[in-house]
Amino acid sequence: MLRSSDFKKFLQTISKDKLLITTYYYNASLDISVNQKKYLEQQKFFDFLRKIPDFKVVLCRMRKHKKDGKFIFDVKGDDVYLAVDLVSGAYENLYNIAIIVSGDEDFVPAIQKAQKLGKKVINAYFKSTSSNYLKHTCDKSFCVDNIINEIKE
Repeated sequence: MLRSSDFKKFLQTISKDKLLITTYYYNASLDISVNQKKYLEQQKFFDFLRKIPDFKVVLCRMRKHKKDGKFIFDVKGDDVYLAVDLVSGAYENLYNIAIIVSGDEDFVPAIQKAQKLGKKVINAYFKSTSSNYLKHTCDKSFCVDNIINEIKE
């Protein structure tokens, strides 16, 4: 995971020579009752992101459920928010190129719709979570693992 101070550098690196209009970050707040320290660290990170110009933190829902006697937490709605923003942004002509940092192939229908509307979609993926279907659907794709390692050094 990148430190707050490295996040801006990451955005600049993946957007390269493109004019970065708006960045959307989809996540959910951790459960404060489970780990107050991690919750406060995450909120501090969200506050840092909100201070970056043209950066939108989109908070989704955290679902808590029990599995095998342990509580499991899942972020819910982040993929739907991203898909809606991608497609509505394409219809509203808010961008020419979208860079999606994800390996989730569930975004393919939204990406295809944006492409039909004349938009280019680039997939920045992590080796451990990449989908070949997603990579091949996008106009271009690249792995961010090396970029993150270079930034961390």
